Amino acid sequence: NKNDDLLVLVDGSSYFYRAFHALPPLSNSKGQPTGAAYGVMNMIRKLVKDTQPKYLGIIFDAKGKTFRNEMYPEYKATREKMPDDLTVQFQPLLDVIEATGWPMIMVEGVEADDVIGTLAQLAKKEGLKTLVSTGDKDMAQLVDEQVTLINTMSNTLMDRDGVIKKFGVTPEQIIDYLSLTGDKSDNIPGVPKVGPKTAVKWLDQYNTLENVMENADEFKGKVGEYLRESLTHLPLSKALVTIKQDVSLAFSIPDLEAKQPDRQRLIELYRELEFRGWLNEALGSQEQKETAEPTNYETILTEEEFDAYLNKLKQSKEIVLDTETTSLNYMNAEMVGLSFSLEPGEAVYIPVAHDYLDAPIQLNREWVLAQLKPILEDPDIKKIGQNLKYDMSIFANHGIQLKGMAFDTMLESYVLNSSASRHDMDSLSLKYLGKKTISFEEVAGKGAKQKTFNEVAVEAASEYAAEDADITLQLHQALWPKLNKEVGLTKVFTDIEMPLIPVLSHIERQGVLIDAELLLKQSGRLSKRLNELEKETHTLAGETFNLASPKQLQTILFEKMNLPILKKTPKGQPSTAESVLHELAYDYELPKLVLEHRSLSKLKSTYTDALPNQINPKTGRVHTSYNQAVAATGRLSSTEPNLQNIPVRTEEGRKIRQAFIAPDGFEIVSSDYSQIELRIMAHLSKDIGLQKAFANGLDIHSATAAEVFEVPLEDVTTEQRRKSKAINFGLIYGMSAFGLARQIESTREDAQKYIDCYFERYPGVKDYMENIRQLAHEQGYVETLYGRRLYLPEINARNMQRQRAAERTAINAPMQGTAADIIKLAMIAVDKWLRETDIDAKMIMQVHDELVFEVRKDHTQVLKNKIETLMTEAVMLDVPIEVDIGVGANWDEAH
Repeated sequence: NKNDDLLVLVDGSSYFYRAFHALPPLSNSKGQPTGAAYGVMNMIRKLVKDTQPKYLGIIFDAKGKTFRNEMYPEYKATREKMPDDLTVQFQPLLDVIEATGWPMIMVEGVEADDVIGTLAQLAKKEGLKTLVSTGDKDMAQLVDEQVTLINTMSNTLMDRDGVIKKFGVTPEQIIDYLSLTGDKSDNIPGVPKVGPKTAVKWLDQYNTLENVMENADEFKGKVGEYLRESLTHLPLSKALVTIKQDVSLAFSIPDLEAKQPDRQRLIELYRELEFRGWLNEALGSQEQKETAEPTNYETILTEEEFDAYLNKLKQSKEIVLDTETTSLNYMNAEMVGLSFSLEPGEAVYIPVAHDYLDAPIQLNREWVLAQLKPILEDPDIKKIGQNLKYDMSIFANHGIQLKGMAFDTMLESYVLNSSASRHDMDSLSLKYLGKKTISFEEVAGKGAKQKTFNEVAVEAASEYAAEDADITLQLHQALWPKLNKEVGLTKVFTDIEMPLIPVLSHIERQGVLIDAELLLKQSGRLSKRLNELEKETHTLAGETFNLASPKQLQTILFEKMNLPILKKTPKGQPSTAESVLHELAYDYELPKLVLEHRSLSKLKSTYTDALPNQINPKTGRVHTSYNQAVAATGRLSSTEPNLQNIPVRTEEGRKIRQAFIAPDGFEIVSSDYSQIELRIMAHLSKDIGLQKAFANGLDIHSATAAEVFEVPLEDVTTEQRRKSKAINFGLIYGMSAFGLARQIESTREDAQKYIDCYFERYPGVKDYMENIRQLAHEQGYVETLYGRRLYLPEINARNMQRQRAAERTAINAPMQGTAADIIKLAMIAVDKWLRETDIDAKMIMQVHDELVFEVRKDHTQVLKNKIETLMTEAVMLDVPIEVDIGVGANWDEAH
């Protein structure tokens, strides 16, 4: 319902600058800044939605000089040039505004303010109300009964009373007020030393600038002198701050009605800028659905239809498949239906277990799977899917070993650009195909009322499942050519990521045995310690408070105890984030106790309380999920439980590891790459000193200590070794002298001396770091030894802090990523051997640089020898690879 008597004018230029400075910098996956454009669009969208105006104008300053520069060449001369990160966003913003159908205005020779002033005047004559969206104080001069200002950033309205309340003068006096105070940002001279208070006092007394000037002789003291000196330039200042209200415009108010959006153009722009939510919205509109290409989706309910399709599948070289199930938990999920696609735009769904009240009769699941088994287990028929590891597990639940997995679209996207947003199908479809897919919520409902898939009506399920298969095929056809253009990326995909899928599935399904009793006892101990910590913190604080409440903690630390505020939250509150507490914990006891409390309560909730509940009733084991497409560097992550986060150095962490046990007659074997990232650094940097230390089998931390502290190797103390370990690891993570000083508890000067000395001894490392930094700035990404890429969107960011962080990532990512590639290759080799050998052993976990096995006691020695060989031969570096192998009744003993 439009407001017929309303004109909304948006001061686009003012908001463009303000959005840039006020909002966190955003960029798309190509590193193109998008935050200011997004901020301005978001604001205008909200404003238009809230006010529903009949007329709308979005006004920007045109390029080039204005009449004010002719009057006063120094006008705005002190303004800095628009930063590059902002300049590149201007055209995309204009394009989006235009495609949205909003009237956009730029008039040469005048400023946006003048156009706004003129339009407000014209609107008055037409009897319209005007709402001006701006953050610019100059605009207060336009306010009257029909013109109101809105600051969309702070969501405040300013009418006549609002102006008086804020400035202390009326809208009619604003020009005079601004003439007296001047404007630093526009380089407009006022009266020296006259600020808002004085200007208000003078105008209260004399009402106008002219009266103030006429009575200049009556002003006493220094400020009177300043006023008299300013008399010559005050008329100019007044002319500069006066908004022109008679600009000749080539259009009139009726031309300011919004037009229909150009949806195709919007979709292109939103895809390019990666504004996912708006893209989703643009794609979801009715017009869009009507112009979408037709699809041919079928539901197979009879044996005749099934047999006909089975023949098609048998003759295909490549098939796309997807399973629909009762649960995301791959161990418990049961199959509800399968979908296949052989051509873009066509797909079938075979329901086999929809069991709601009046569900149609469906084919028998076991019969369907028996017919499909030869095809699914044929390694020569290539399978394409999205997250095939899950489907592989579902088939395994039904006794089928899925073979011939050739392409996984989730991994194609991940290898193509691991630091891009998400790699789920809905996101990829938006990004690469510009198509909005049916979401699971649309067919199954939300929240507590959500149905499981077997309860979803076959018709709805069929469209959803068939679309999944069809979109997966289209994604593969979009992604594979991009990937295939890059030899390095293709190799990472075909030699590492795809062969790893079955390996991870085997580990997941094997699971790990957990001693629930032990964990329960540990939970009890942790509860006791948490209570003690709580009491200690309350004693130190001198009052009781809730440690889990950031608000209460903030009050205690920064108001009551007056600790230094190191960082603020976006809302301007003192931050109590982990990193801040760590800093404070060096000097103060309370934050130290809070940190201990946080880490113990996390261990308790995540592990000692949760693990016993995660034991699968059928297998009696805990089954984690390994995520191949999450960590940008190529490392695996794991969820439910997260095995990567159990601390290895603390007693509490070790106690949790003791609960990971071997069954009777078996042992746990842990095999860990020794200092793999430092060895990779030695290889990549080709540093002679570092390579020599590794080649001679020296303890690298002691060898570094001998170099940095200039003592013979045999005289290195444990303290010196500890420090040099911090240096070795700190430098490959880009640690500064300040960070190192904190870690080794020395002065910043000493830490800097150690770093300088390190680089003197290992010049190859320094050169490598300089070169990789340079390369990252030039090409926007770095690579691992195997050609895996990590894009760094912020490597050339305007904000130096973000740029430095990207540089640190650039130095570290090739090492972390290469280490990830190496252990993945080792896993593939070990899994292959375990499948071919008679040895009773299983790989049960992968954590960072470590592989964990469960082996029958009399086979332990053979396993140890073989995995050492396979892991050390997984890669050829210029330095020897070493593996530490331990054996025990539980994971802690073996580690």
